[in-house]
Amino acid sequence: MVMGLHLLLLVFILGLGLTPPTLAQNDIRYIKFLNQHYDPKTKNGNDKYCEKMMKLRDMISPCKGINTFIHGNKASIKAICGNQNGEPYNGNQRISKSAFQVTICKHIGESPRPPCRYRATAGFRNIVIACENGLPVHLDESIFRP
Repeated sequence: MVMGLHLLLLVFILGLGLTPPTLAQNDIRYIKFLNQHYDPKTKNGNDKYCEKMMKLRDMISPCKGINTFIHGNKASIKAICGNQNGEPYNGNQRISKSAFQVTICKHIGESPRPPCRYRATAGFRNIVIACENGLPVHLDESIFRP
């Protein structure tokens, strides 16, 4: 029994060692992207929403100047990195073919220290992202769609 556990542990450790470092790094960047920009639960954020989410997502020390929350599903956002929902834009970035519901939170306080006050702008936007290995890792901007 102990020999079997040691063998299982050895296989697990070898598997970790064989994982390409860039893949693990991209996963971390993708998780950070989701933490900063993804909120599928809300559809129309207001000022209180921005203040709550910026605090909840740990972006208030110092107060982040501007942040966009995307209210869509992960599959649609990931699809921007491919041809299903994205196309090349401005060098190595991708722009979504479809508009996403977003809330843009802009810092309106005088001080960069908490408490942070934000003004919300909600609407539909095409979003511009940077991708690595098929995963969104940076939100560059959102573009109003008439």
